Amino acid sequence: MATGNRRERERAQREQMIVRAARELAEAEGWDAVTTRRLAAEIEYSQPVLYSHFSGKAAIMTAVAAEGFEELAVALRTARTAVSGVRASLAAVARAYTDFARERPALYDAMFTHAVELRFASPDAPDALQAGFAEFLEVVGPVAGDDAPGLLAETFWAGLHGLALLERSGRLPEQAHDERLTLLIARLAPPR
Repeated sequence: MATGNRRERERAQREQMIVRAARELAEAEGWDAVTTRRLAAEIEYSQPVLYSHFSGKAAIMTAVAAEGFEELAVALRTARTAVSGVRASLAAVARAYTDFARERPALYDAMFTHAVELRFASPDAPDALQAGFAEFLEVVGPVAGDDAPGLLAETFWAGLHGLALLERSGRLPEQAHDERLTLLIARLAPPR
């Protein structure tokens, strides 16, 4: 029995090593640089060992994205609970989201711009996706009024996502980032 537990631990450690190496390589050189051959060399295991954990690059990217969603949910929750008040909560979540996207571009791409094998907007979506969306619901709930909170949360999220991508691509000048967030928050929760 102890041998089985050790093998399971070693397998989980190898899997985490693969995911970590993929993330690091993607952040350093972009997702095009992440190949199963390159990852096998990075972790010093053969490609068959890598394939014993993941069916290919898409499955590795899915594991990276799932890890990212867990981290994002924690970042949003931490930001929301660190402040009090509707406007402060909206602003904190907005800042946490856009900072996350800016600081981890390859991870953010795995989560939101590449095709991954995660179900979104569905009751059987992974817990981390639901937890992250719940943070958006939590902050927009008090300002939803007659609007459907879920739709308002999606719209808030979409606005932040758009800002993150447009600023990163240089289509919007990044120096106006704070002003854009302030404007967005003011439209959702006008000052009294």
